[in-house]
Amino acid sequence: MKYIYVLLASLMIVSCKKAETSGVINDSQASVDSIKQASIDSMKMEMVKQKAIDSMKIEMAKQEAASKEKQVVVVNKTTAAPAAAPAEKKKWSNTAKGAVIGAGVGAATGAIISKKKGEGAIIGGLAGAGVGAGTGAIIDSKKKE
Repeated sequence: MKYIYVLLASLMIVSCKKAETSGVINDSQASVDSIKQASIDSMKMEMVKQKAIDSMKIEMAKQEAASKEKQVVVVNKTTAAPAAAPAEKKKWSNTAKGAVIGAGVGAATGAIISKKKGEGAIIGGLAGAGVGAGTGAIIDSKKKE
């Protein structure tokens, strides 16, 4: 009876190993086939690309030949006028400068002081821009006088 059990166990082990190796062979064959198919597809794509490049070269050559046939030389003689002096850049007003500087300082201060950094920076920037613009406007009005 022991011999029968040993025989059955050994038959089961051998049959399982055969099933495993046949599955491995099928899997490896499938991967080889997929690699071959991918390389064939890439070769087809390269051929299509090369056809497109060749046809574009032919069209470019045709257009170049046609443009050489219709080439016309135009000579335009004009007297050179003296170049105009470049316009001076408009300087920033004190109001604009104050607004920019105030916004920067206010945003930095708001971000440092506030627990919510983003909100503090926005609120500080807006407040600083307002104060800076007001200060700059005062300076502009005093310069005009």
